[in-house]
Amino acid sequence: MITLYGFGAGFGLPEISPFVTKTEVQLKMAGLDYRKRKAMPPASPKGQLPYIDDEAETIADSTFIRAHIEGKYGFDFDAPLSLQARAQAWAFERMIEHHVYWALVGARWVDTENFAKGPAHFFDAVPEHQREKIREDAQFRVAENYLLSGLGRHAPDEDVDLAMRSLFALSVQLGDKPYLMGEAPCGTDATAFGALAGILTPYFNSPLRERTEHFGNLTAYVDRMMLQYYPDFVWESQREAA
Repeated sequence: MITLYGFGAGFGLPEISPFVTKTEVQLKMAGLDYRKRKAMPPASPKGQLPYIDDEAETIADSTFIRAHIEGKYGFDFDAPLSLQARAQAWAFERMIEHHVYWALVGARWVDTENFAKGPAHFFDAVPEHQREKIREDAQFRVAENYLLSGLGRHAPDEDVDLAMRSLFALSVQLGDKPYLMGEAPCGTDATAFGALAGILTPYFNSPLRERTEHFGNLTAYVDRMMLQYYPDFVWESQREAA
């Protein structure tokens, strides 16, 4: 039995982290049995979530977990794709994880109201006399990484403008297809779904979310993926559509 370590449900999502969501959906795609446990990043060998325990092996980082699944269990996430389409799917995955994801980080961690409503509560269990200092330090470190990502160097409207170019590319790629690369899901769909659901959750208000909602095919895609991979989770957007 594989054990997947993640943050757990929150912020109107079945899993707080888009990277943990990516791995969880890929485990579902591969049809592998797994159990899920809550953890925090310091418990991971790489200081980040997700990580998995699979018998005697511990594997950290969603991309290396995918490689482990493909190598050990012989499951090809991109089986329907041509060599060219596989290359395109990898390029979209890098765009999502190194550009769209950081826009999501900015909306959650840098925005003062959203931070107070969401990530600040990660530290509620810290002793009261240390809590505020640790919260401030964590927010500062994330904001520093956001700056280093490139998006954080721009004014708030400008960083969203840049994120919209990547989201426009995803919208064009998706078109009227059920999945990013065609009629069947591939590995990158798990990545795209995790990031887009994180942006579109109604729990947080942000210009990023408001502008992403204008891409009707992306919002419908998230609704479909949520229904397919988390059928028991009450997704707010799905409820509103009903």
